[in-house]
Amino acid sequence: MKHDLVEKNIGLMGILIAVVVSFGGLAEIVPLMLSRTAAEPVEGMQPYTAVQVEGRDIYIREGCYNCHSQMIRPFRAETERYGHYSVAGETVWDHPFQFGSKRTGPDLARVGGRYSDEWHRVHLTNPRDVVPESNMPSYPWLAKNLVDASHTATKMEGLRIVGVPYSDADIAGAEAAVNGKTELDVLIAYLQYLGTPMQNRRQ
Repeated sequence: MKHDLVEKNIGLMGILIAVVVSFGGLAEIVPLMLSRTAAEPVEGMQPYTAVQVEGRDIYIREGCYNCHSQMIRPFRAETERYGHYSVAGETVWDHPFQFGSKRTGPDLARVGGRYSDEWHRVHLTNPRDVVPESNMPSYPWLAKNLVDASHTATKMEGLRIVGVPYSDADIAGAEAAVNGKTELDVLIAYLQYLGTPMQNRRQ
């Protein structure tokens, strides 16, 4: 009888759904907020440099996350192919995180150091020059476009507000570090850092 009352009263059902979802959300979120391993960076992790910050923005702008995830699940098939499974401490300074949910291309969480800068340069300019069967689009304009370094310090100041530990010196030197770099340069710098703090961690 009580069940019928809930099913026939849309307003009441909406309130009860909101209550259940709220409790479920709290049950998932609160433990993570209180967990040190979820709130602290992994050992050896450093904030993105000014160049890597700009590279990450290019990665987002070009929609790389639409085809590449950055989240290795704790399954043998994934750890054997990509490396150590992803841990919360790797993403504490990612705003927003780049977990992704689709893998048209391989996961990039551990791509740092796997290939040379030149390999990335050729691959991003025309993927089929290094992977003949690739369906990844080419990005030849990245090598031609210079990064606008005038906003890099402001980006880093914004990241510091949300907890990324940038020093005043990091921010002061941001424009000089990025000045003269192409979009291809900074994107490669970002890719080459991904997963490197985890390389010596045992599975």
